[in-house]
Amino acid sequence: MPSRKGHPVARNNAILNNSPAFRNAGGYAPAPEYNQAPGTQQQWGQPQQQWGQPQQQAPGYQAPQSQQGGYSPADLEAMYNRPAATGFDTGRMTWRNTMNAITATFGVIIAVAFVIMMLPTVTALVMGTEEGRQIGFAFASIAAIVGAIGSFVTVLVNAFKKTPSMWVTLAYAVFEGLLLGGISLFFETVYPGIVLQAVIGTLAVAGSITVLFRMGKLRTSPKLTKMFVIAFGAYFVFTLVNLVLVLLGVTNLRTGMLGVVIGLVAVALASYSLVMDLEVIRNGVDSGAPKAYAWTAALGLAVTVVWMYTEILRILAILRDS
Repeated sequence: MPSRKGHPVARNNAILNNSPAFRNAGGYAPAPEYNQAPGTQQQWGQPQQQWGQPQQQAPGYQAPQSQQGGYSPADLEAMYNRPAATGFDTGRMTWRNTMNAITATFGVIIAVAFVIMMLPTVTALVMGTEEGRQIGFAFASIAAIVGAIGSFVTVLVNAFKKTPSMWVTLAYAVFEGLLLGGISLFFETVYPGIVLQAVIGTLAVAGSITVLFRMGKLRTSPKLTKMFVIAFGAYFVFTLVNLVLVLLGVTNLRTGMLGVVIGLVAVALASYSLVMDLEVIRNGVDSGAPKAYAWTAALGLAVTVVWMYTEILRILAILRDS
């Protein structure tokens, strides 16, 4: 019978190798005891660790700490319960900062326009004569011309500017207020009460479109957008031709029923443009665009609403004359 000392099964079997009969057989090192760290073999003659005694740690081994990264469990719990960062906190475009930009833009436009409309009354009270009122009208006319040029320039600057700017939008609001105040003063002088009617009509149309858009009833489409571009191009050409005819003293095509029809078409185009502006805002918020783009959205929305207001104002004036 072969000797256990050189038995191949004993050398390769973990159970037999741990048996006292096969321990150190063939010159192999003794297997480490249970709970004994690697590299720290127990020597013969040393007492084994008893139950209830503290376990010895291997050299260089450290027990896991109760804190991670210097944070206590209470700090970690507070961090876990902290609400997630929003787009407003991370400098992204949100409905909140977009509404703030829109409110500021329209607030400046309305304030400046109101001041321009009050110029004749103020100058008349200061000078105490009818001549003072005429001076106020002259200042309002100059303000309207400056506003028309300034608003056109600021729109171009915003279009070609690589990064949106709050100051460009606010500058546009100032110039647009000058223009809108001069136009509104002229129509209010000729047709008393027409400005309030136009404001109510603009709020009704723009408010209805906004509500329907929020309900998901109004959306743009590639086909409608293509039709809008073609119709807007035709409207722009018609406006230029009519302006030339008016300046030359030939005729004014924006009168009578033709003027009303053209005005209604313009209001429809402005309404679709408003839907496009709202979609731009929604897409910017959903995609997490930089917060500065809220001012670009506010400028675009202001251009559309002012256009809608002037068209409704002209329709009401035509109806007053008929």
